[in-house]
Amino acid sequence: MSIEHTLNKDRVPKHVAIIMDGNGRWAKEQGEDRVFGHISGVHSVREALTAATKIGVEYLTLYTFSTENWNRPKEEIDALMDLLVRTIASEVDSLNENKVRLTTIGDTSSLPESCLETLNKAKEKTKNNKKITLILALSYSSRLELAEAVKQISSDIEANKIQSNEINEQLISSYLSTSDIPDPDLLIRTSGEIRISNFLLWQIAYSELYFTETLWPNFKEEHFFKAIQEYQQRERRFGKTSAQIIENE
Repeated sequence: MSIEHTLNKDRVPKHVAIIMDGNGRWAKEQGEDRVFGHISGVHSVREALTAATKIGVEYLTLYTFSTENWNRPKEEIDALMDLLVRTIASEVDSLNENKVRLTTIGDTSSLPESCLETLNKAKEKTKNNKKITLILALSYSSRLELAEAVKQISSDIEANKIQSNEINEQLISSYLSTSDIPDPDLLIRTSGEIRISNFLLWQIAYSELYFTETLWPNFKEEHFFKAIQEYQQRERRFGKTSAQIIENE
């Protein structure tokens, strides 16, 4: 029996975030260059999106390109940007057919003009889709996001738009790029690395973390469902006791 059919559809996480790691190592195992790994990783994006849609996940965030990734060799960056443009352009019709809304977080203004133009067109064409929202974290840094939020809050205090005593968790969240997106219930990282890598640091405060040895190009629907299965076996207490959780069920 497929893992999918064992899942409790009433306990599906609303928002799943994924750190897609292992493209380079996978390519090396195949005797290919890193770009080949990134190309192969696109298939796993489709697998994860299809799996998420099947079981009713409403938001899927993919760590696509970090601000630190700009430090990689120029040839790899150029290939990644070209791949991003070609992939998005070729997937728009499919996104619409499957009612997928595409959006982004991160400093997309730093992307090449051709990439940004293709991205904005795809976002516009899919903006009314409501089945699932696919969020690409592009040129994203959680620390930079938080620093920018602090700057904006400070500016608004100086402009008397808000008062310093109004600052709380909800207000800070409203200044982040994810202000209209619920915090992730589940964070998945592939390739065996056990770290967060500057991804959604504020937003994953109470997320369940799932690490797998599977390299990203090998990540299929069943791997996604396995992560959901483990998520459903965990008790999410948010600081409460187990007895309190049971009483509220």
